[in-house]
Amino acid sequence: MKHAIAVLSIVLFVLAMSLLLTVAGGLYIPSISVRPLAELYLNTTYNPWNREFTALSPEGVTAIVWDYRGLDTVFETTVFYLAIIASIAIARGIRKYSALPGKELGLSLIVRTVTRITTTLIVAVAISIALHGHLTPGGGFQGGATAAVAPLLILVAFSHYFLLKRGVSKDLMLVIRSLGLAGIGIVAIATYLVAVASGLPGFVLQNQPKPLSPVNLPAYLGGQLISGTLWFFNIFEFFAVMAGFTIVFLLLAIPERIARGGGEK
Repeated sequence: MKHAIAVLSIVLFVLAMSLLLTVAGGLYIPSISVRPLAELYLNTTYNPWNREFTALSPEGVTAIVWDYRGLDTVFETTVFYLAIIASIAIARGIRKYSALPGKELGLSLIVRTVTRITTTLIVAVAISIALHGHLTPGGGFQGGATAAVAPLLILVAFSHYFLLKRGVSKDLMLVIRSLGLAGIGIVAIATYLVAVASGLPGFVLQNQPKPLSPVNLPAYLGGQLISGTLWFFNIFEFFAVMAGFTIVFLLLAIPERIARGGGEK
């Protein structure tokens, strides 16, 4: 009876919400005008005819995240990094452990074979999301989060020990994450350093030329649009986020008996 009431409640809730959204959607009259702030973004995110007032990125969200409010994004990345450090600190008392000898771990052969294929596709898609984040929806965070699904699937299908035997550990991921965060910091001040070296005014997190500072990182690489700093930010953010989530997954996958100091047997 309890289960029947729970299912009926869920069904009624879904129907009520569907009806509400349908009615509300039918009564909603979209406006053809945009607010001044939105108009500013639309006119400046990609405007190759006015290089002093553009992020030179067709992807407005990436332009806003890494250019218009770039300092805020750097601080958010730093907070995420500190959260990962806190997770590692909590687990610092757990000793290292290696693969169990003579035991077949993980799920069935079919599952593991499918996982090998799937993880390859996931990584390929994740890299594409990161590399094209300045052109199409996506970016470094989205690509890194997608790539982190691959080690998560391997943890489930093959076990934690499978990754450890191949050198994929939280220590390695912490190094990759630290390098990613360092890369973001370097890109953030790169244009400023170029300006200082040239004897010109410059700004931290500057992407394209500004009225007071005519320096910028290259907007094109080999004839392909990379939007200056945005492409580099996405690459380093990809590695930082991928490694960060992987660290969390590795820590969560530690067997309870080992976390409590009971050993591997």
